Amino acid sequence: MACTSDTVVAGIRAVAAAVAEHRDELVRLDREIGDGDHGENLNRGFTAVVAKLDPVPATPGAVLKLVATTLISTVGGAAGPLYGTAFLRAATSVGDAADLDGLAVANALQAALEGVVSRGKAVVGDKTMVDALTPAVAAAESVASTGGDAAAVLGAAAEAAEEGARSTTPLVARKGRASYLGERSAGHLDPGARSTALVLATLAAAAR
Repeated sequence: MACTSDTVVAGIRAVAAAVAEHRDELVRLDREIGDGDHGENLNRGFTAVVAKLDPVPATPGAVLKLVATTLISTVGGAAGPLYGTAFLRAATSVGDAADLDGLAVANALQAALEGVVSRGKAVVGDKTMVDALTPAVAAAESVASTGGDAAAVLGAAAEAAEEGARSTTPLVARKGRASYLGERSAGHLDPGARSTALVLATLAAAAR
């Protein structure tokens, strides 16, 4: 099954609902090692996105670009620029295609990761969203290379992201506000990695 603009919009609406549902969890995680605004910022951003999704943009790329520009303009902290850049790079990757197959989705995820790395200068092991997104991209590309459709690619990405997010718990943060805590940041799940896994899980469920 390929992703059309209607499919992508349905996925983004589901993401907004999931972020709202998990807002308090993300706030708690961020309060433990950051400034506590991650859940609130993402919730505000995706609420603003949903308000702009009617009428439905013409292509999946147009949907992703709308998400990007809205998040960048409404979300504070690190999350706005990082998520905004991820969606913007994904939008550029898919271009004007009317629908997205598994390979296009995997390529979009790769572009999103490159955008996040470029913007945040983080690598795997720094205890950031990159720890969730990097294995997600690898899993997505593996499934896409064997002919998996968009739903299969997103499903594999979501599973890998979940595992990657969990792997941040014992790490010492080397980027962002959490890095100020030094060794005390160990033992806490990174909120950005958690929200990344949540977004991908929700998109995968919507694609199914």
